[in-house]
Amino acid sequence: MRVPRLILIEQARRLGWPGLAGAALLVLALGHALLGLLPARQALAAMEARLVEDRAQLAAASAAAPGQPLPGQAPSAQLDDFRRNLPAQLDATGAIDRIYALAQEEGISLARGEYALGLDPKTRLARYQVLLPVRGSYPQLRRFLHGLQAQLPALALEEVDLQRKQIADSELEGRIRMTLYLAR
Repeated sequence: MRVPRLILIEQARRLGWPGLAGAALLVLALGHALLGLLPARQALAAMEARLVEDRAQLAAASAAAPGQPLPGQAPSAQLDDFRRNLPAQLDATGAIDRIYALAQEEGISLARGEYALGLDPKTRLARYQVLLPVRGSYPQLRRFLHGLQAQLPALALEEVDLQRKQIADSELEGRIRMTLYLAR
């Protein structure tokens, strides 16, 4: 149904400027509610649902990791837990064997390395420092380093120095300095 234009003009004159301004504000408020507030309310509800899911996952993860120290736990107890998770000093040869086995899996040649054992009387930790000359392609060396960190979490990479003799060479030569932390 079409409303004639003359009727609209007559009604607008009867309302006057204050009435037209009020009607315009009413239309603006309705548009803001539909286009602004309703989507924001839906986004807030989605965020609240994600928050509930994240809290449930956090509670499940904290319950699944019983070896983790509690926030209120004494530092000495945290240090004891840390030491318990380190390999024993007698297991150093097994860790070195894993390093060489991982290098062999990746096809990397390891030359004779330098090894030094250091004992720290204050922390009751042993540090087994290893310097290995390596030779291999970049992807092989990268997989080797990632494998080291995944298989030996007590191993800290201190320095990785890689070089190419010529730009066209696909083989890299270098050395890797790492420290294996052991419990005594």
